[in-house]
Amino acid sequence: MTYLEKEDKELYWYIEDEQNRQEYEIELIASENYVSEAVMEASGSILTNKYSEGYPGKRYYAGQTNIDKIENLAIERAKKLFGAQYVNVQPLSGSPANLAVYITVLKPGDTVLGLNLDQWWHLSHGHPLNFSWLLYNIIGYSIDKDTELINMDEVERLATENKPKMIIAGFSAYSRDLDWARFRKIADKVWAVLMADISHIAGLIAGKVLENPIPYCDIVTTTTHKTLRWPRGAIIMSKEQFWPALARAVFPWVQWWPHENLIAAKAVAFKEALEDNFKTYSRQVVDNARVLAKSLQEVGFRIVSGGTDNHLMLVDVFGSFGVTWKEVEITLEKIWISVNKNMIPYDPRKPLDPSGIRVWTAAITTRWMKENEMKIIVSLIFEAISNKDNEVKLASLKQKIKELCIKFPIYKK
Repeated sequence: MTYLEKEDKELYWYIEDEQNRQEYEIELIASENYVSEAVMEASGSILTNKYSEGYPGKRYYAGQTNIDKIENLAIERAKKLFGAQYVNVQPLSGSPANLAVYITVLKPGDTVLGLNLDQWWHLSHGHPLNFSWLLYNIIGYSIDKDTELINMDEVERLATENKPKMIIAGFSAYSRDLDWARFRKIADKVWAVLMADISHIAGLIAGKVLENPIPYCDIVTTTTHKTLRWPRGAIIMSKEQFWPALARAVFPWVQWWPHENLIAAKAVAFKEALEDNFKTYSRQVVDNARVLAKSLQEVGFRIVSGGTDNHLMLVDVFGSFGVTWKEVEITLEKIWISVNKNMIPYDPRKPLDPSGIRVWTAAITTRWMKENEMKIIVSLIFEAISNKDNEVKLASLKQKIKELCIKFPIYKK
């Protein structure tokens, strides 16, 4: 960043400080990961200078020869990676991608069936402060109180009773596999469009660890970071009959200018995900998550649903030790471990002060930490919470975290 250092030293040092934080902190926040240096180069490339309103071959500005090649390359790689008939790589983030789907298949007031708002939903699946709640009739299906799994019988009952125009299968904190075939059967029964939002598990699907929903779903959306460790953005995949309407929904209805520097970065990341190394990474993510969950259970933490099939888990810290998420977050931040708060199913506490934290293994696996490191991390978490008021002890644990991170650098120099 030699030019930035000359032009804006204040911002330069803020970025340097953030780079140090990422290098020496254990990242367990379940939406963050580390992109490759090639992805970062594409993100910060000269492509940021170009307006490219429209689609390849149908642009509204001249000088698009190279831009069209880049966007088409990203599309073809995404199709190959997921086996999709149609891919739109222009959405700027997950919510605009989901909004484009709603606009494509629904009219205001239509009924949508999705996961209940207090049980691992996403804002765009029906939050009262989101467009989805304001424009559509949202019906929620539930997590079973005893098993803490999605109650598929209830999904079928609610679909039969309410005849939704669209059913959403997606989540932000569910640690178990989804039954795509059952969702398809239910959608066919009531003539509903089946949409999947795989933002959290797309990398594990691309890595062939979890089942691909593309054969079962009409439309699939995903962000391009999280387990994919791609640049921030989103894509929409669908069966061919939806693509003309989806293309219009993305442009010009939802957004105008695509960010071609990020589309180029997506193309790089799609190529990375097609390599065998990414499959190895995806398998290690899941292996690490299972060891992390088991190790947390062994020291007394309750894991919601009893474990995990993917990359994340919900930890009931209040029910386990009587500590609040805020106490846990502040304590772990002192030793350089990042986590985020999350409600648990049927949480007795308030949404802004819930009982749980959400943790995952995708970022630490990118550093190629493995099962033994998961056990070390859990022991440090337990020691920190057990000594949350002992600043001397916390300082020593922070040093251990730094020493661990030094052994597994994000970017090798």
